[in-house]
Amino acid sequence: MDNYHKRSNVETTFHMIKSKFGDAVRSKLERAQINEVLCKVLCHNICCLIQSMFELGLKPKFWAQAA
Repeated sequence: MDNYHKRSNVETTFHMIKSKFGDAVRSKLERAQINEVLCKVLCHNICCLIQSMFELGLKPKFWAQAA
């Protein structure tokens, strides 16, 4: 049952990414396709982070830049 729950989470995440950014990979080269998919995953994670910040009312705290 634990493996089913993990698989369910992965399938849900893939569905969210495909519905938000489209299910087509437009690049022709294999390396470019991999980079495109990784970029979609990164954008999905950023969108989830921003949504959580607004829903939970969190204020981001950034490190001070080194001089």
